[in-house]
Amino acid sequence: MPTPPPADIVALPDSTPDEIESRAELDHHLRRGSLAGLTVQGLRLDLDPIPELADVDLTNALFVGCQFETPEVEAALVLRGAHVIPGFPTLPYPSHPSRLYTAEDLAKGFETDGFAGMYDTVVYEHFRAAGGATPDVREALAQRLHDHAIDNGLADATRTWVAEHGADTVVGVMGGHAVPRGSAAYRLAATLGWELTRAGQLVVTGGGPGVMEAANLGSFLSNRSADDLTSAIDDLAEAPDFLDHDPFTAAALRVRARFAPTGDDWPRQGGLAIPTWLYGHEPANLFAGRIAKYFSNAIREDMILRLARGGIVFAPGRAGTVQEVFQAATKTFYGTDGASGAYVFLDTAYWTRTLPIETLLRPLMALSRFGDLSQTIHVTDDVQEAVRVLTKP
Repeated sequence: MPTPPPADIVALPDSTPDEIESRAELDHHLRRGSLAGLTVQGLRLDLDPIPELADVDLTNALFVGCQFETPEVEAALVLRGAHVIPGFPTLPYPSHPSRLYTAEDLAKGFETDGFAGMYDTVVYEHFRAAGGATPDVREALAQRLHDHAIDNGLADATRTWVAEHGADTVVGVMGGHAVPRGSAAYRLAATLGWELTRAGQLVVTGGGPGVMEAANLGSFLSNRSADDLTSAIDDLAEAPDFLDHDPFTAAALRVRARFAPTGDDWPRQGGLAIPTWLYGHEPANLFAGRIAKYFSNAIREDMILRLARGGIVFAPGRAGTVQEVFQAATKTFYGTDGASGAYVFLDTAYWTRTLPIETLLRPLMALSRFGDLSQTIHVTDDVQEAVRVLTKP
């Protein structure tokens, strides 16, 4: 019987020592006198102290999305053997961010200008005005550079976790974006995120509202009590509908301030969210510890499922969730990204009667060339059972 690749193989672009993503890294190489063959990504090189590059070896150095004092500086670098792919300073987003986003990054501007003025909304409105998913070549190039940088940031952010805990501890949580705060389904997903993080798993969601926000919220409060989680949900439930953008966002920021995370243990203080500006009309999920926001929804969907080697929980959802079910099933069926964990369908009635996906999925998975994979499918109403399935040795 064919054997799928090992579960700890996660095909993400590797960040290597050849990549310079911070001023500290740049200064280290400048002291050595050479940037030859290195890639400098998304740095402000127009701010004091201006780096001194006059006596530095620049042979085949690549500067991507960096900002320089003048065009003449860029030209001089090229003449000395470097390659420069400049940023697009007129755009409202960096063409090559040097790290993943945080909640503070996406919410910047809300305090003074409300939802319409926050960074996340400004970028979305620009995305729409520039043609949405079909931009012109200049915008497309900037978006592709941005998303490549997010690929790199995602690899950097998950590498340490996977090395220490294994790829099979990364668990995806999928489900409906329209589930209102305070509802039974929202509380169930929040409890799930809370329990999974406390059990040592890294929670990954699609970064939207509804079930996704709830799961990240549970992870965000994993070092707090169950009573604190209930209290936070009750507070958020005062603005239950994501279509009411300003109150919805204000409530999230209020809860974040009330339960402010300490330190930088982001995997246990919110986990990971991977959203897209294709769905930028939905307010940002502000409870993830790190946010890998893409322009390309196709890349974003693939990344979520590629990372979730420890299994996936599917809470009730509609077309988007069903799409993710079968996209994930395709990867598992063919062993595309290595061995997969369990598929846990939360809410028996929904997945066996409302949308009887199990009926089709079980016989499909039984036909895999890797053997009968139908045993990886679990349908339950019990969060504790879901956690047991996803954390068993």
